[in-house]
Parts: sequence; structure tokens; C-alpha cells
Amino acid sequence: MSHSTPAGCTVRPATPADVDGARSVMLDTFYKEFGYGYVPAWHRDVMDIQGTYLDDPRHLLLVAVHDGEVVATTGVRSEGPAHPPHPRWLAERYPSGTTAQLVRVYVRPEYRRLGLARTLVAAACDFVADTPGYECVYLHTNVNVEGAEAFWRSMAKEVCDARATGEHGPGVATVHFEIPV
Repeated sequence: MSHSTPAGCTVRPATPADVDGARSVMLDTFYKEFGYGYVPAWHRDVMDIQGTYLDDPRHLLLVAVHDGEVVATTGVRSEGPAHPPHPRWLAERYPSGTTAQLVRVYVRPEYRRLGLARTLVAAACDFVADTPGYECVYLHTNVNVEGAEAFWRSMAKEVCDARATGEHGPGVATVHFEIPV
């Protein structure tokens, strides 16, 4: 599976050679976009990209590559939202194993608004549809990140707006979504 995009990037499953570039995109997003940096409880997959995404046949890390550089990422993991910090009912609705959680949908700022995230998410959803055992695609996002809320509302159905609960603490406005398989 490899797709070309209008941005001149190639979207494809990550290889071991992409691990450092993908990690760089992810860490830059945590520090520069989110402003809170690396949080081990939330980001353990970023330190073990190989074990989390490449070694598990039900998981996937997609990358967008431009001139040999990873400029965007999207991951799929077979685990639902954790309780806590998320509400118990949400964790029960999206159990690990049958839930494909969409994660790490990050695009370097200079490559945004070129269709990369939409292409990556579509490819991730194709993977989920072709992988036995998945019943749905779940994701959550921090809608304080510019463009995040509008993007996800254009592709997914809101399940829970947790802004009022502050489930991730100050500065993180979480909204939970589902994408039909």
C-alpha cells in the first residue's frame, strides 16, 4: 500500500528506517504544538515504535515521506481508551481488541492543508476494514490545536465532548470521535 498525494509525498506503512523520523514528528508535536512535551503515561508507543506498530500485525504506523523525510504520521492500535482518565462508559463502549484506536495523526506545520492527514486517515481506515476482528475506529483529539476540531468533525462522529470534564488537565480540550468502518 503506497499512495502519492497532491503534496508530492508518498504515504505508506512505516519501515524500521522511518522510526527516527516518525518519532521526531511525534515529539515535535508534543513539545511545539501541544506545549506539554513527552508524557510517559500517554506516549509510551513513541519510545517503542518498532514494538508497538511494526511488530504487531493488528497495529499500523503510516508515514508521509517527502524527499526522504517523514513529514506526517498516523497510527492504529488495537486498544480502546483507558479509564482513567477517560470515563468508564467510554472505555466499556470501545473495548481493547475489537476497537481500532486512531493515534498520532500529526503533520509538520509546513505540510498542513495539503490533504496529508485526510489521506493518512483514509489509508488507516482501509487497514482497519481489511483487518479481522475490528468493529469500529475510535479516536480522541485536543480541540485546542488549531484546525483539529473542524478536521475531525468533517470525517467522524462525535461521541463525547469532554471539554467540561477536563479529563486530561488544564489546556487539553478533549473530544472523542468514532469513524464508521
